[in-house]
Amino acid sequence: MAATPMPAAAPRPARARRGAPTAATALDYLQKILNARVYDVAIESPLELAANLSRRTRNQVWLKREDQQPVFSFKLRGAYNKMSRLPPEVLARGVICASAGNHAQGVALSARRLNCRSLIVMPVTTPQVKVDAVKALGGEVLLHGDSYTDAYEHARQVADEQGLSFVHPFDDPDVIAGQGTVAMEILRQHPGPIDAIFVAIGGGGLISGVAAYVKAVRPEIRVIGVQTVDSDAMIRSVKAGRRVKLADVGLFSDGTAVKLVGEETFRLARDWVDDYVQVDTDAVCAAIKDVFEDTRSILEPAGALGVAAIKQYVARHKLKGRTFVTVTCGANMNFDRLRFVAERAEVGEAREALFAVTVPEERGSFKRFCELIGRRSVTEFNYRMSSATEAQLFVGLSTQSREEIERLQRHFERQGFPTLNLTDDELAKEHLRHMVGGRTEAASDERLYRFTVPERPGALMRFLTALHPDWNISCFHYRNQGADYGRILVGLQVPARDRSALNAFLDGLGHPYVDESRHPAYRLFLR
Repeated sequence: MAATPMPAAAPRPARARRGAPTAATALDYLQKILNARVYDVAIESPLELAANLSRRTRNQVWLKREDQQPVFSFKLRGAYNKMSRLPPEVLARGVICASAGNHAQGVALSARRLNCRSLIVMPVTTPQVKVDAVKALGGEVLLHGDSYTDAYEHARQVADEQGLSFVHPFDDPDVIAGQGTVAMEILRQHPGPIDAIFVAIGGGGLISGVAAYVKAVRPEIRVIGVQTVDSDAMIRSVKAGRRVKLADVGLFSDGTAVKLVGEETFRLARDWVDDYVQVDTDAVCAAIKDVFEDTRSILEPAGALGVAAIKQYVARHKLKGRTFVTVTCGANMNFDRLRFVAERAEVGEAREALFAVTVPEERGSFKRFCELIGRRSVTEFNYRMSSATEAQLFVGLSTQSREEIERLQRHFERQGFPTLNLTDDELAKEHLRHMVGGRTEAASDERLYRFTVPERPGALMRFLTALHPDWNISCFHYRNQGADYGRILVGLQVPARDRSALNAFLDGLGHPYVDESRHPAYRLFLR
């Protein structure tokens, strides 16, 4: 069966494509890349097939593992190529840069290799782990300002005052050429057909270098840039035909959070990049999980942009049998972000649906709704009695597709449970799922228990079935955290005459439990 044709390049609003670059420009960058000095500090990173992802997408997906570089990012290539070409007397005075992450480490490592001073200006908001990483590589750290822009402007001022050479993170031909060696390696490592190479864009240094080499050597390969929906300065600039400065940028993918792309990178991307894809936070989280399942490595958000874009591109254009490459450009992930990534990955893959469900406050209605869920895995379940007539549930369910999410919503509503789909609602995903609850006078005789139950499909329903039908559930919280055991918090209103029956139920349940009725936090927030 013939492979599905690749889509044509997207039209470029406001400016027509200028065509192939002039021979001089193409030759100039090709020579710069072929002669770039990067391997004193960088490795030739492997090009690996993502077997699971390839099977799921029905295309070959290759990962260019720049996350395996000594500083876990491609940035040292450009930094070292720039610094190694400085005249000895200039290098002796030292270098300076502004960065909150990967570029800072690349400059510091390069300076150590070249035996020169490096001063790194970082915003005061930079996580301590990144400050410590730069210091460990021998860099001097100067904290200034609340943003990269503040740090950049101060670094420029200090460079003039102290006679230091400024190493730009992206808008410099030697930096661009250093990053272009990534493409040189890809084409050497994979001499067979490649349909497209997907590259994350921040300021544009990496994609400019990749596009410069690919269009000079194998122009039939499409170069596709990737940005997040809240940090899309390059996409807006190309559409406008001029550089556009963003008022604000999203910070989840901090490695690509750039308000204004470079002059040179804009020129090169405008002429040589074939298409662009925008991805959102949930898609990036899902892509981080995809790479982990294939490699057991954890990428930073910027490093996973290309994977998210390939999945989106394949689905949108219904492609199969194609060969795609993406640069996994960084792995400097803050550990405290992993919980957020794991939580949002399921939503990004349409593997979790979030619903707000209204149920009548009457005996048996809670159980009846749970019966509608059936044997689906429950990822989260929040309930707190709120009035004498109705209650609100916050429910997370494992799903397989967007279509299934829509079917579930219709199913609940047909059975008399008004349902609001919150799967794509940022307020719900970021905050409300953690804030469901509160005090109520209607639960004055409530007793609170914490249970640990085996995590398997139907476990929640079996637990509810074991409860006495005359006992009202006034509070309920369940959250699947990926462990072998699920944790349930239950508020029960049990008549005084049934206290002995309650004790018999608890002892006969066979699950560990704790009576939290006197817990001080419970009395502060829920009673």
